[in-house]
Amino acid sequence: MAKTLSINGDLSQSVVMHTSSMEWLPSPSGSVLRKRVHLVGGAEAGQVTSVVRYLENSSFAAHDHPEGEEILVLDGVFSDEHGDWPAGSYLLNPEGFRHAPFSKPGCLIFVKLRQYGGSGRRHVALCTHELPWKSGPHAGIELKLLYSEAGFPDEMRLERWAPGATPGTVSYEGGAEILVLRGRLEDEQGSYDKLSWLRLPAGATHTPVSPNGCELYLKTGAVPSLRSG
Repeated sequence: MAKTLSINGDLSQSVVMHTSSMEWLPSPSGSVLRKRVHLVGGAEAGQVTSVVRYLENSSFAAHDHPEGEEILVLDGVFSDEHGDWPAGSYLLNPEGFRHAPFSKPGCLIFVKLRQYGGSGRRHVALCTHELPWKSGPHAGIELKLLYSEAGFPDEMRLERWAPGATPGTVSYEGGAEILVLRGRLEDEQGSYDKLSWLRLPAGATHTPVSPNGCELYLKTGAVPSLRSG
């Protein structure tokens, strides 16, 4: 029986991981490295959220994605037999998706595995650079919606904060995950630079601000559906 592992598996707790200062660890493909910020389950079959680096001319063998996969390409070009996905690409591969990923020039990606179960989810492949920024509900904060679908709890979007922007106190009924893509975000608990990852539990509140502006990936609504461990 595969050993059950847990990294930040207590979903009742707020978590911050400053991934820029974390050590790269090998994956089963020696040319693909990772920094895992959440894992519950088997080492290679658990529910996991990671920052992943493909070295130049690296690849993974073809594999399935039970319970789906989400990818945001941060740098370089990520590829599979379905296409080439440069920085700014966003992919939601639903349950049952199969591919053999690789990268010729190398790439850096943010990946979430086994978190999109349920039949009927649509496949998403976006170039986020081509999406227009739209005004958000708070002054100085603009949005790009990546995914929202009836019948599923999760919503994913990008946010761009102008210098000094603050929405006041924000509450997250279904929790939230935040990845800082550019700039710096602050709240009453600390300061979060580029590639910092935050997870806030269901019902959490905070009062964020970005003194010099920032860009964020934000996922809301789905923390209660994650596995705990």
